[in-house]
Amino acid sequence: MNTSQPTALEVLVDADACPVKEEIYKVAGRHGVPVTLVANSYMRFPRGGLIRLQVVDDSFDAADDWIAEAAHPKAVVITADILLAQRCLDAGASVLAPTGKPFTDASIGGAVATRRIMADLRASVGTKGDGPGAGGHFGGPAPFSKAYRSRFLQALHAALEQRCRGR
Repeated sequence: MNTSQPTALEVLVDADACPVKEEIYKVAGRHGVPVTLVANSYMRFPRGGLIRLQVVDDSFDAADDWIAEAAHPKAVVITADILLAQRCLDAGASVLAPTGKPFTDASIGGAVATRRIMADLRASVGTKGDGPGAGGHFGGPAPFSKAYRSRFLQALHAALEQRCRGR
């Protein structure tokens, strides 16, 4: 947990594969809330205003580590990474998936357990008779839809309102 926690409301974004950056800019801008995009390499983003880019090195989990260290009770973190979500919740942050689904203290344990089970299955189930350890194909996430974008917009607005009120 970050011991020198800022008191200002902010949005921290696990930005490398985030499909809702434009939506984040829109909602955060409406609320006057600064946004920090955290990525392993430079990316385009709107200049001026309240958006900044934090480029970290390309080592494994460097962006996650930076975000987890920066997370605090007034932060809203956007990530699809379940383990990062857990670390940010532990720091007191509000956490949303890009689909608009909130990660909460009540839901994170089940999400972590499901992630572990799926990782174990992928490691032990062969593909087309390739044998143990070959890794199975279990599909992937559903295509990103307009419904997800709409739900995300609503969820981010609600999370910022809630953090603004100090809950």
